Amino acid sequence: MALPLIKADELIQLQRNDNLILIDARFHYSAYVEEHLEGAFHVDLNKDLSQIDDNPANGGRHPLPSPKAFGELLGQLGITPESQVVVYDDKQASMSAARFWWMLKALGHDKIQVLDGGLQEAKKQGFPLESTLPTSQPLAAYPASHWQLPISRINEVKTATMLKEKIIIDVRESERYKGIVEPIDKIAGHIPGAVNLPFSENLDENGLFLPQEILREKYLKTFKGQASENIIVHCGSGVTACHTLLAIAISGLDIPNLYIGSWSEWSRNNLPVSTEK
Repeated sequence: MALPLIKADELIQLQRNDNLILIDARFHYSAYVEEHLEGAFHVDLNKDLSQIDDNPANGGRHPLPSPKAFGELLGQLGITPESQVVVYDDKQASMSAARFWWMLKALGHDKIQVLDGGLQEAKKQGFPLESTLPTSQPLAAYPASHWQLPISRINEVKTATMLKEKIIIDVRESERYKGIVEPIDKIAGHIPGAVNLPFSENLDENGLFLPQEILREKYLKTFKGQASENIIVHCGSGVTACHTLLAIAISGLDIPNLYIGSWSEWSRNNLPVSTEK
């Protein structure tokens, strides 16, 4: 089984592998066009990794596309079940790289890794860059019938707030969790009973993921002996939550439930809100 992370120096050793497909998941396409890792294809959070509804109360700001639609995108990128895929962004995987990793992993794909440290680390290590847009070799759609990783919907989260064995983890910045500020969604605060573990705390001072043993100790302490099916992880719109799910996978623990709708959905449905101002 492929490790969830790959180091930049390891990626350099793989760059001439014909089976390797590099994915640039940065938010701004213009930045990708200006400069990207040699051979990397771009995916867009809003267009490719989400199926956005006009009303965020229905699934949040970044609902998942259907597995079929995602499978069609993967086919256009030339990705097959045998492909070795590495994804990166420029936000330590917190923008879209971890989301792409989770989605491909959720189709049952094993050989998917996130570049630790992202574009910045690859540059430091001397990975070749280009502005030329690579040409993909479109294939048949990737076989995709359903998401194979656990997902929680809003009604399950409502129930979880009333069950002591359930643990809800909110990975947003502490000021958003406490309800002090809310720069994106309409209401500030958090889901009642949720604990706050900001996704940024998965990283060291250099923006690299913490070692496996440290992440494992941290999440074992948080889980308090509960099985992964009793853990729900969320953020603002189901994107940075994947950063924490990636960290949990790095730790060697089972991947818990992802609440895709996250705070952007919860806060728009007249549900209870807690604050710590």
